[in-house]
Amino acid sequence: MTIIEHRTYTVPHGALEDYLARYEQQALPVLVRHLGHLVGTFVSEIGPLNQVLHIWAYESLADRERRRERLDADPEWIAFKIRNRGSFTAQEVKILRPAPFSPRLW
Repeated sequence: MTIIEHRTYTVPHGALEDYLARYEQQALPVLVRHLGHLVGTFVSEIGPLNQVLHIWAYESLADRERRRERLDADPEWIAFKIRNRGSFTAQEVKILRPAPFSPRLW
């Protein structure tokens, strides 16, 4: 079974470009190394603004847990989290599983 992790981060007005640059340069290489399959990163255009959505695919919840444990132990990730403190006004994480008839986008 494949699951999707859908992470939504809301950043303060005017901070989106800085966050995206920091994420791309500092976080993304570490995340891809540990988490594996990035389905995509998106920014909101209509509806709630100043949001960034990160979507990751995993084989299972156990696969996600193993990968996130390795990520959380990585000194580069720990350093990024410290530098990134205070970047969000809200955060939401959803775990989704595809319906049996859903096309696979990954």
